[in-house]
Amino acid sequence: MPRRLLVILMWTILASSSAAVAQAPQSLVSPPEVDLPFGDAAFADGPGAEAINNNCMACHSVDHVMNQPSLSREGWEEVVKKMVRAYKAPISLADQEKIVDYLAETKGLD
Repeated sequence: MPRRLLVILMWTILASSSAAVAQAPQSLVSPPEVDLPFGDAAFADGPGAEAINNNCMACHSVDHVMNQPSLSREGWEEVVKKMVRAYKAPISLADQEKIVDYLAETKGLD
């Protein structure tokens, strides 16, 4: 088949199919209803729980934090400092100490 005839045939098919699509009735589809699981609402009560709930849960779920490997007190201090330094978490020095105390008590190696 000559190239010119092939090009004309392709354009004819394309034009007729796009016209058919343009005339097809459009209808809106409602999004499906999805029930998402929710993690714990807050860290368990204890010394420092208020500090960790008020600061860490802006970015992390309780499940995310509690599923981290256990660390020494020094390890948790480094993690909290990293959140402040690298990710600019606005945590006061007093709250940083309370958070480290809480994590060392609940997820510590000591």
